[in-house]
Amino acid sequence: MTDTPSSQSDPAPSGDDFLRPTTDFWQEILPADDPRAQAGPPYRYGYPARLPDGRSLELPLRRLPPDPERDAAPDANRQGARAVASLIANQASFAVCEALAGFMAEDARRLGAEAVVGMPTLGLVFAPRVAELLGQPNYLPLGYSRKFWYREALSEPVHSITSPERLKSVFIDPNLLPRLEGRRVVVIDDAVSSGSTLVSVLALLERLDCRVAGVVVAMRQGVAWRARLAERDPAAPGLVHGAFAAPLFGRVEGGWAPIPGTLDGGPSGPADAEGRHRPM
Repeated sequence: MTDTPSSQSDPAPSGDDFLRPTTDFWQEILPADDPRAQAGPPYRYGYPARLPDGRSLELPLRRLPPDPERDAAPDANRQGARAVASLIANQASFAVCEALAGFMAEDARRLGAEAVVGMPTLGLVFAPRVAELLGQPNYLPLGYSRKFWYREALSEPVHSITSPERLKSVFIDPNLLPRLEGRRVVVIDDAVSSGSTLVSVLALLERLDCRVAGVVVAMRQGVAWRARLAERDPAAPGLVHGAFAAPLFGRVEGGWAPIPGTLDGGPSGPADAEGRHRPM
């Protein structure tokens, strides 16, 4: 990616919004001494999310759709723009997925996972490998597609804030229930953002004969999920662990800057640092 306009210090073309195609992202883990890993705000094109071992994964910045109220003023669009750092796990290289799964497996092992439950859709990229690294012979995938032998009682509606017009439910195959019985389970997903899907999955598992020991994700995106989970159970945010965190971003002169209070710091809540994950 060194031959692309991802450099945080290179001059930018006039009118550049510091966003670019994601084709070359998620393909490598950056060493700690890589200039891209050491970049600070304002960020251009990518955000170097720090991993537990000190290396970084550069994530592309994606501009969020306009907010009608926030962007009502004619000149407010650029200064009022918001962006997120994105991870699309099924487009990542095998090496990146393997590294992230390794960090996730360490968390799952500390939580005493006796079974691994994979959340649809991109959580299923990591769940099989996490289970394998734990020495388990299989994992338990959830899904949105209902097979004819599924039971309505083994499903939970999912309310997505990104697709409110699309009603769907998350299901578990009834044939998998014996693998859950009496076990400590760890839920695996690629990311937690709004928390809406995770709330539905936790509600489903709560009705089954198992104990949720924790939730392990690759990315903790922002902190809105904390409030959503706390509405259901004040202790629920403490269940969530992740390989790395990324804040939300606001448009500033020269690029994108982390919005204060939107970088998750782990069990202690939002981090104080501007856009970089503090050690946990």
